[in-house]
Amino acid sequence: MIVNAENRCKVLMLEDEPIIGRAVSRALAMHGYDVEVALNGLIAKEKIDAQTQYEFIICDIKTPVMNGIQLFEYLLQEHHRLADHIIFTSGDSLGIITREFVEKVKKPFLSKPYTPAQLLTMIGEVFHLDSVQT
Repeated sequence: MIVNAENRCKVLMLEDEPIIGRAVSRALAMHGYDVEVALNGLIAKEKIDAQTQYEFIICDIKTPVMNGIQLFEYLLQEHHRLADHIIFTSGDSLGIITREFVEKVKKPFLSKPYTPAQLLTMIGEVFHLDSVQT
């Protein structure tokens, strides 16, 4: 597990809705996660390229500038470990593009709106991580 100086698991969240980013960051922080939020995929890509180590990514599929699908394609080419450590989210779970993408990549997916508890449960199930700090 990749942790920072305070022994907190580093997480990158691609989320273009600031209120969701803040709520999830606060909820995960209470469970020992250090969450950085990127408002679009290009910012997320720049954070990843800056050599910041993340344990996993929570990735909204529909974001401006560079969407979650484009970021995932980049990860497959340049940061394969992170491509394997990703949870996708979207409020457009019925859209054809979103549905086809999720079916194709076979990665964990949470439909918006979701609760922090649902996200924490998925993190535990997918990455076998419970709260980082006791």
